[in-house]
Amino acid sequence: MLLCTARLVGLQLLIFCCWAFACHSTESSPEFTLPGDYLLAGLFPLHSGSLQVRHRPEVTLCDRSGSFNEHGYHLFQAMRLGVEEINNSTALLPNVTLGYQLYDVCSDSANVYATLRVLSLPGPHHIELQGDLLHYSPTVLAVIGPDSTNRAATTAALLSPFLVPMISYAASSETLSVKRQYPSFLRTIPNDKYQVETMVLLLQKFRWTWISLVGSSDDYGQLGVQALENQATGQGICIAFKDIMPFSAQVGDERMQCLMRHLAQARATVVVVFSSRQLARVFFESVVLANLTGKVWVASEAWALSRHITGVPGIQRIGTVLGVAIQKRTVPGLKAFEEAYARADKGAPRPCHKGSWCSSNQLCRECQAFTAHKMPKLKAFSMSSAYNAYRAVYAVAHGLHQLLGCASGACSRGRVYPWQLLEQIHKVNFLLHKDTVTFNDNRDPLSSYNIIAWDWNGPKWTFTVLGSSTWSPVQLNINETKIQWHGKDNQVPKSVCSSDCLEGHQRVVMGFHHCCFECVPCGAGTFLNKSDLYRCQPCGKEEWAPEGSQTCFPRTVVFLALHEHTSWVLLAANTLLLLLLLGTAGLFAWHLDTPVVRSAGGRLCFLMLGSLAAGSGSLYGFFGEPTRPACLLRQALFALGFTTFLSCLTVRSFQLIIIFKFSIKVPTFYHAWVQNHGAGLFVIISSAAQLLICLTWLVVWTPLPTREYQRFPHLVMLECTEANSLGFILAFLYNGLLSISAFACSYLGKDLPENYNEAKCVTFSLLFNFVSWIAFFTTASVYDGKYLPAANMMAGLSSLGSGFGGYFLPKCYVILCRPDLNSTEHFQASIQDYTRRCGST
Repeated sequence: MLLCTARLVGLQLLIFCCWAFACHSTESSPEFTLPGDYLLAGLFPLHSGSLQVRHRPEVTLCDRSGSFNEHGYHLFQAMRLGVEEINNSTALLPNVTLGYQLYDVCSDSANVYATLRVLSLPGPHHIELQGDLLHYSPTVLAVIGPDSTNRAATTAALLSPFLVPMISYAASSETLSVKRQYPSFLRTIPNDKYQVETMVLLLQKFRWTWISLVGSSDDYGQLGVQALENQATGQGICIAFKDIMPFSAQVGDERMQCLMRHLAQARATVVVVFSSRQLARVFFESVVLANLTGKVWVASEAWALSRHITGVPGIQRIGTVLGVAIQKRTVPGLKAFEEAYARADKGAPRPCHKGSWCSSNQLCRECQAFTAHKMPKLKAFSMSSAYNAYRAVYAVAHGLHQLLGCASGACSRGRVYPWQLLEQIHKVNFLLHKDTVTFNDNRDPLSSYNIIAWDWNGPKWTFTVLGSSTWSPVQLNINETKIQWHGKDNQVPKSVCSSDCLEGHQRVVMGFHHCCFECVPCGAGTFLNKSDLYRCQPCGKEEWAPEGSQTCFPRTVVFLALHEHTSWVLLAANTLLLLLLLGTAGLFAWHLDTPVVRSAGGRLCFLMLGSLAAGSGSLYGFFGEPTRPACLLRQALFALGFTTFLSCLTVRSFQLIIIFKFSIKVPTFYHAWVQNHGAGLFVIISSAAQLLICLTWLVVWTPLPTREYQRFPHLVMLECTEANSLGFILAFLYNGLLSISAFACSYLGKDLPENYNEAKCVTFSLLFNFVSWIAFFTTASVYDGKYLPAANMMAGLSSLGSGFGGYFLPKCYVILCRPDLNSTEHFQASIQDYTRRCGST
């Protein structure tokens, strides 16, 4: 702290020396000072500083010809009015008078000088080094101002060690809210944090994602541009071009020409200008000179309503101007107060007394030359800014009112230290002309912004209030119908690098900016989530999506349901076959001792019919949603049943061949076959082999119900896994070998006696069996849909039906329709006829 104070003193001596040499024999204006019980300081830019680059430190004299600042003048008068109203009030600070010391802060050097004067002690006009700064009692208790962020930061840094309250009416930078660095800083203008958030919401409101960003070289512009860039990019807005105008920028110089070229090349329709008024004037003069038209210009609060900018010749042709402005407020009586000041006889400026400090930044010769006709006009922008200075004066007065205990009706006029007043100002909460004045924890005001649009009616300029933004959180309310856009048909201009993609098309970034992209449709099975437009996301396992989809759809679960027409037809056919098998078994049992039944195999026929019935029963497992028992039994039971039937058919044909052809030629083989029950052993061994294959299949490659997702993108196939296993293939290959064996034996017996000759029917049925399964496997190779189980069932039904029809139906026909052929005599005659034919050959 001592080191900081020592630096301040050294800086004070340097500045004082500069001013001592610079203000020799100058005069001060009486309106800059007012005696009172408690003094306030006001820092206002009554004159504009020089924008020229200086190559050495120099003190800027404020009272220069042609540098008068009308805007600063209105702020100056607003503070004077506020102090006068408070002194005339019987409710606020009764029996206490406020005084002021006003300073013209036309430059940084004038601002530092004024700040040091504020910190100086009464009488000696110097700053004392003290160990306890809490008991430091400077000339003034509080400071109103200064205007810009740069000057406010300097003043706040100098005042903070002494905790002198400082209320700025125009410094809006977010950094000034850091209380660790600026503990005594307050303001009556909103924080730039909210201004930046409002601007980003404005850009989002009109879907402007491709913008240019220009700022001034002071803290206000640079910090504002940086904050806006950070927030905008975080909200998906891309900065096509960004630049900072140097302090020394001039219209037509190479630097500004280069800036204009880059703005034209950026292809961004929207340009956000976060700049001070002085450089904003230079910028728009350059814009008019470069004929850069047809754009939307978003104005920061510093210049949004400034006549200094709207007065640029030709500016009405640049396009649409939208801006963020502090809420329009009026200072009641300010205009009349200024007019009274202009009419008053102020007399000649008083000279500096010999030996006194000369304050050349408390001099305004032009102010004394005002008349009622030549007085600066009070416009909306200056009025709103003046209200912030006016409100700051009242905030100090209310804080002092509480500190002095004036609520009792009489104030105790004791010594007041700045830090005591600072605590009370932070707590104020009062109503000023229907406006609530209070501060948040960061000592920022709880106010809001207006959203405005420039409006040109011929050469006359005005502005339209479109809506407002409030916080926290920041919310934007805009009446878009009030905006007159510069484009055709009053359409909202577009400012995007790439147009939005069609639904279901993802954005593939081209280059460095995510706003510049190509549109690529999402592939089948993926969709585009609105929360991530740059990546197609896969659908869930139970979902599907066509190409270019924005959402996923539930997959349809399919299986051979019972209620379908195909199922009813197959179910009826299989049931009919099962009934025929049962009926045939009953018929054969009734005629068991007849020659037809005995020649067909006798009791072996019941095993054949039973195996066909088992195969037919297995086909019911193909209907409905696949279950574990159905998957385990349907194919295995069919294969085992059909194996038994084919084994019986084969051995029956083979046995007839032995009886009629080999019993005499090879009697030993015949007797061995009969004595060892060869037919029964063959059937048992053949069926056992198939049973072993099926058991191995069920254990090793267990058929289970499964949900198949890969075959069709929009379907979930409910099926059994048997077709994919080696056991399934072995079982059906085994039946194929038996079919070939049965076919061969039947063919060899084509010349047997007529009653025993079954070659034609059996051969036809076996051929039909081959064709059925060949058709099924061919179908399965090209079709894999929900009706594949129906095709499998048809093949099985055809095999069973052809076996039954080829072997049993002719015998049923003889039993029922030709009983004359079902006699012993007929069979003996047939055998004798076969014997004669064989003997003759």
